[in-house]
Amino acid sequence: MASLNVGNLGEYLREQRRQAQLSLRQLAEAAGVSNPYLSQIERGLRKPSADILQQLAKALRISAETLYVQAGILDERDRDEVETRAVILADPSINERQKQVLLQIYESFRKENALDAPADEMPPKTN
Repeated sequence: MASLNVGNLGEYLREQRRQAQLSLRQLAEAAGVSNPYLSQIERGLRKPSADILQQLAKALRISAETLYVQAGILDERDRDEVETRAVILADPSINERQKQVLLQIYESFRKENALDAPADEMPPKTN
């Protein structure tokens, strides 16, 4: 797991909040955190947990994975995979069995392509 990049996370959160046209107080209330705590996160003084990041993402209507990447919790390459899986699982037009089959096919393609990639382009193995 990468170390938290709190400064960049705070700047990113502030920019997302401004784009959403929310005050610090409005975002804090929507995310269920205190106003001073959110201010400290934005100024890079606090390291929020993954749960807090998820609450902030929901309040900002952005993907939690985006905040995890900004915080250094999730690698950029992992984000694409997580987001793809989330989209498949959230699709109301297919049933649970179809979702699981689709995820299995997706995973088999990822593994196949990883085996075909040159050694210097191969993603790190995960457990």
